[in-house]
This record gives sequence, structure tokens and C-alpha cells, in this order.
Amino acid sequence: MTIDTKTIISVTEANQNFSRVTRIVDTHGQAVIFKNNRPKYLLVDMENTPWFDMTDDEKIDIVAARILKKYKPAFEELAK
Repeated sequence: MTIDTKTIISVTEANQNFSRVTRIVDTHGQAVIFKNNRPKYLLVDMENTPWFDMTDDEKIDIVAARILKKYKPAFEELAK
């Protein structure tokens, strides 16, 4: 996942100024909240995020393709 630096906010700042986080999401579609200098949370605009428009079968297909790609050598070995 590529993170736009304009969408990064610390968890401390998010707790203190949540309205700023929502403005970032309104502008960029998402905000990445960092905890201990690492991306920890992702806040998205549900109305404009294609993930929520997918059917459950489409989501399963994406996850299955990811698993098959990652473990392809193991599956090929098992198929022998």
C-alpha cells in the first residue's frame, strides 16, 4: 500500500483533533493514523471506497487470489 504523506496523522493528534482527521478523509478519501511511528489504522470514506461496494464473493476472490499467489510453490509441490 502506498501512503500519501498528506494523509498521515499521529494517533495522539487524531485523539486530540478528530475533526482534522475527518477533513483529511474528506479531501483525500482516507487517513493513515500512525502509532509509534508506524502505520496502524486506516480511516476511509465509506461512500467513496470501492471495497465496500464489492459483493462478498468478490472479496473472497481477491483474498483467494492473494493466497494462491503467495503460496503457489507450496500448492504446486502438493499437487505432485
